[in-house]
Amino acid sequence: MVFLHALGASGREWDLVRRHLPDHRCLALDLPGFGDRADEGYADVAAMADDLAAFIRRERLTACVLVGHSMGGKIVTLVAARAMSGEAGLAGVLGVVLVAASPPCPEPITDDRRAQMIGWAADGPVARADAETFVAANTAAPLPEALREQAIADVERSSRQAWLGWLERGSREDWRPAAAGIAIPALIVAGGEDGDLGEAAQRRLNLPLYANAAFRVVDGAAHLIPYEQPAALARLIADHAATVAKTALPAHFVGLLGSARVSRRTRAAMLERTRPLADDAAGWSEAQLDAVAALVAQVLPELGADRALARRIGAAVHGPGDGWRFADLPPDVEAWTRGLATLDALTGGFAAQSPSEQHDWLARIDAGQAGSGDGDGADRLSPAQMALWFQDVRAEIARQWMATPAAMAAIGYDGFAVGGDGARKQGYVRIAADDVEQWQHAAEAQS
Repeated sequence: MVFLHALGASGREWDLVRRHLPDHRCLALDLPGFGDRADEGYADVAAMADDLAAFIRRERLTACVLVGHSMGGKIVTLVAARAMSGEAGLAGVLGVVLVAASPPCPEPITDDRRAQMIGWAADGPVARADAETFVAANTAAPLPEALREQAIADVERSSRQAWLGWLERGSREDWRPAAAGIAIPALIVAGGEDGDLGEAAQRRLNLPLYANAAFRVVDGAAHLIPYEQPAALARLIADHAATVAKTALPAHFVGLLGSARVSRRTRAAMLERTRPLADDAAGWSEAQLDAVAALVAQVLPELGADRALARRIGAAVHGPGDGWRFADLPPDVEAWTRGLATLDALTGGFAAQSPSEQHDWLARIDAGQAGSGDGDGADRLSPAQMALWFQDVRAEIARQWMATPAAMAAIGYDGFAVGGDGARKQGYVRIAADDVEQWQHAAEAQS
């Protein structure tokens, strides 16, 4: 987990949260101009995003969750968007947690409040009294003395240039065109008593940017949630991490995927296949989705009733298609709709049957022994058509599974790593059976 702090804070603000996450490697960074990097002065939004991306690459993080608080949340969102676009070295970003996060658009803060905070640094670093005011204004109740002193000290040691730079420029920058439709799973957290960046602002400004997002409100907290409710926040972060960890790929595979042997376009397309699709993206009803998931479990038993794969199959069927169909079947969308309807009519609800009953019905269908009359009905297929449809079902399930990076990693497929973005495509040098190249050996050694 990689943690980014708020304005006027440092990596120390995450100390208590990290103590509640003993099973995770937790890396809390100081952004330029703050904490131990205060002497670096102001870094603009682009520079801070570059700083985080460079850290991820330098540490070779192949499975990480980015956690951003307030100012740090804006930076996390921009790096998540870059990871989604296929930028090299960021393939290991699995999830995002935004804590009272500043949005990519101009931060919602009143002119009077902004002017007051700018005024605190008019003649030098923020003074003790103003730092006390800042901390008090951002907490629902007074912090324990040691934590209060730590929070105040971080405000005081912040670079004047960084403080003013964020308030006058960084918080006002609009990065929405670069941060829309992020499919990386996100958890968005708001303090129940926060003001400018509370629940309403998070729902309006951050939630719409993420295609897969959960939303939680932490009671008994305002803006400084890592200080106010560290245990509750850590539980939310751990739960989100456990969910996204299911999509993690082997470290050697992520390393290869992030290498110069893979083009940005290819990397982005493959990473997109690791992200969950919404149920409605499949174009099917819940009952149809259940039936397709049950079909997945019969065709690929080791996957079980994989609804994520069922959604991808639905998106493919309702998309441009694979370019062919059996002449005796209608177009794909109609064929699947009628095939699923026939399957449910024959079985009394396919998904509700036991696995052995499902298997028996599919064996009969495969043999051309089960269907609806001659298939002339508007919503049914004949036995002969059902046999063809089930061939197509098997092919589509296998095709969509094999297209996932998880399947490629499982069988050791590396054929995607032969292009890159340079003028010269690396390809393979040695092509004889069992004659493995050095870069392939390196992947094997890490597996």
